[in-house]
Amino acid sequence: MPKFLLIYHGKPDLQSPEDGAKHMAAWKAWSAGLGAAVIDPGLPVGLSKTITPQGVEDHGGANPAAGMTVLQADTFEEAIELAKGCPHLSGTGTIEIAEAMDLEM
Repeated sequence: MPKFLLIYHGKPDLQSPEDGAKHMAAWKAWSAGLGAAVIDPGLPVGLSKTITPQGVEDHGGANPAAGMTVLQADTFEEAIELAKGCPHLSGTGTIEIAEAMDLEM
């Protein structure tokens, strides 16, 4: 079954610690609801840097990553539907999705 990488960008709309707690509860419920589709629930990330042939850029460029998750689905369209329910999509949160390539390394 194909694997898909969800790369989170931006941030959800959190105005208070209570909003943060509600967001985490929603995130856990969404993730649990995905069941066996979740290969790796992932993790949030902090400030990033982008490495280019010319050097290192601070702050991860124009659209820095905020975290990631790996899931499996039969099709790209199914993976998109699973991702659409993610609570990260509040505020300025967006999700980049890419199918993992099955290559021997």
